[in-house]
Amino acid sequence: MQDILLCDLDAFFASVEQRDHPEYRGKPVIVGGRPGERGVVSTCSYEARTFGVRSAMPITTAFRLCPQAVFLPVDIARYKQVSKEVIAVYERFTSEMEPASIDEVYLAVPAGKGKETAEAIRSAVAGELSLPVTVGVSVNKLLAKMACELAKPNGMKEIRPGDLPRTIWPLPVKNLPGVGLQTELKLNRLRIHTIGQLARYPEPLLARKFGKLGTLLHEHANGIDHRPLENSREPVSLGEETTFPEDVFNQEEALATLLDLSEQVGRRLRRQQLRARTVTVKIRFSDFRTISRSKTVPYSVDGDTSIFELARALFLANCGNPPWRLLGVGVSNFARWEQLAFFAANREKDSAVSKTVDELRHKYGQNVLQRARALLKR
Repeated sequence: MQDILLCDLDAFFASVEQRDHPEYRGKPVIVGGRPGERGVVSTCSYEARTFGVRSAMPITTAFRLCPQAVFLPVDIARYKQVSKEVIAVYERFTSEMEPASIDEVYLAVPAGKGKETAEAIRSAVAGELSLPVTVGVSVNKLLAKMACELAKPNGMKEIRPGDLPRTIWPLPVKNLPGVGLQTELKLNRLRIHTIGQLARYPEPLLARKFGKLGTLLHEHANGIDHRPLENSREPVSLGEETTFPEDVFNQEEALATLLDLSEQVGRRLRRQQLRARTVTVKIRFSDFRTISRSKTVPYSVDGDTSIFELARALFLANCGNPPWRLLGVGVSNFARWEQLAFFAANREKDSAVSKTVDELRHKYGQNVLQRARALLKR
């Protein structure tokens, strides 16, 4: 048995803009276009929603409702990068996840651990990325989503099957995922106005009027959802990078950052039970010139030290003259297993030590163990 979590980044695009631009905080922010341009609202902050602004609304309408808002174009590349950073946080808690959109991800954790994990995730995302995330917890995807909707904004709610009569059944039938306007009107004509009335309505009659949808609606109204968590396709590559707040001139500081990035990548590999044969280093210089260099080896690695040694060699061979503005470490060319005859003893030991460090950090926090070199990193 598992608990299912739905993690939903609140007003994601607008929250990123407010995080990165302090002058926008507390103000209505509308992402989608500027006044006078054709377009629709992609996301708006909760301050804008108090004026009636909603997603998918024409920008012209949003401007009429809230002319004092900050109107911004969509910066999808940046939002995708931030989404990857958030998912990297989720991966510290479970490898079982199903992205539903750029800002929504379903996670599976051991039964009974859902509420505890949800609070830890919310704390990590807020503390490390300064973003609000709402988490719904239940036994399936349907109830997790409904719990998430009830917890917004920036909250956490757990719904168990026994909570349905008190929490779910009094809600309007339109609150049930999958019930659109036309379905709502048809249900209303049957005098079904609440989810509880739908749950108690004879299933054969619903099936007669709605076909398979009728059976599905009846199941959902009773909290039944047979959909499994569909893990996303195996990744083609994994990577982490960081842009320095100030250009770095010291090589040891740069190597300390590479070590930190190698550990992050290694942790994600081990979470997904993958090993990699190719390591890539990305270097951006102060003039914004950017290079990527890769090395493929005949064996596969998932240990932090093994990844760092390859990344270090690539950096030293290609780093040129300082200063450096950005560094990144990536891995690709994955394998899930390797014959022991080809898995050298030192790499096997590195893998085992790295897994032990993962367990200690998960239990006691990220800073319970630190390499000496990491102290050089800003």
